[in-house]
Amino acid sequence: MTSARDQIDQIVHENDIVLFMKGTELFPQCGFSSRAVSILEHLGAEFKTVDVLQDPEIRQGVKEYSDWPTIPQLYVKGEFVGGSDIMMEMFESGELKQLVGAPAAS
Repeated sequence: MTSARDQIDQIVHENDIVLFMKGTELFPQCGFSSRAVSILEHLGAEFKTVDVLQDPEIRQGVKEYSDWPTIPQLYVKGEFVGGSDIMMEMFESGELKQLVGAPAAS
C-alpha cells in the first residue's frame, strides 16, 4: 500500500495544475476553496482537484508535504505555489496567469 506522501507526490507530478481543496470543483466546502476554484476558472486554467475531506491521511499529508498548515493548496508543474490568499495576490498582480499559462484574453 502506498503512503499518503507517495500518493500526493504522484498526483502533484502527474498533473500540471493541482488544487488540494475542501470539497469538489463543483461543490467547494469552504470559502477559501471556493475562491481558489473561481480564480483558476477565471483564468481558464485546466486543473485537477483533490477533495481532502474524503481522506484524512491526504488532508494531513498534504500539509506535511508542503510544510503549509492550511488548505486549499495549489501546485503548478510540481511546485507548491500557496494557498488562497497567495493565489489572490498572484492573480491580482498577473503572476498567476503567467504561471498557469492561461490563454490570453481576446
